[in-house]
Amino acid sequence: MNKAWSERVAKPRKNWPLRWLLILGLGALYIWAFSGIPFNGFKETAAQIVRAILAGIFSPDWDYVYLPDGEDLLRGLLDTLAIAILGTFISTLLCIPFAFWASSRKGKPGVITGTGKFVLSFIRTFPEIIMAILFIKAVGPGAFAGVLALGLNSIGMQGKLFSEEIENIDKGPLESLVASGANRLQILWYAVIPQVLPGFLSYTLYRFEINVRSATILGVIGAGGIGTPLIFALSTRNWDRVGIILLGIIIMVTLIDLLSGYLRKKIV
Repeated sequence: MNKAWSERVAKPRKNWPLRWLLILGLGALYIWAFSGIPFNGFKETAAQIVRAILAGIFSPDWDYVYLPDGEDLLRGLLDTLAIAILGTFISTLLCIPFAFWASSRKGKPGVITGTGKFVLSFIRTFPEIIMAILFIKAVGPGAFAGVLALGLNSIGMQGKLFSEEIENIDKGPLESLVASGANRLQILWYAVIPQVLPGFLSYTLYRFEINVRSATILGVIGAGGIGTPLIFALSTRNWDRVGIILLGIIIMVTLIDLLSGYLRKKIV
């Protein structure tokens, strides 16, 4: 027993050279990464600016929550929410055929599946902000450009998740329907859709959470939503308005996260 115990204790020591090698490699990687970041020190007015920002954030402009005659916080948040909803709706509809295109048949990827995966990977390479800039040039600034940017950009990741959901379905019901002489439409309706629908809904809710945050950022470059008044307030150093806008974004994102998490638990 003592011999077996000593072997167990001595066995992990063989991994120490590999662990030290990994630690040294990670340390060298971090040193290399930080050495490439230029640091010229803080500005002389940094402390004054930080105090002004904190004073504005902790004393927000409550009058901006609702303005009867102009743009206010509630309208901006509703625009952001509408952009996220429409963008998610468009991406969900469009990514379903891409998901079936990219899903492998019988676990064996072929040329058709490979092309579908390549298309989804190609779409994922473009960040939302790049697509928003392109659509702003094409259709002009506003919420429509933000909806198009989120709708098309989300196809890449959402289609990938949908295709993996299709690949992981139980093949038993499919084989049973094929043996009973069912056609492809009946197999899709009775064997595939009931299995993938909960996963599709869960991934859609998750993507909606991401799109809400992305819609906030896209407004900074003129793609509509609450980001537009936020960048105006930042550029004019209206810190109390920045504070109320940030507070509104935090509350909206938190509520959506809680609601989405509750719905996903009910679905899955």
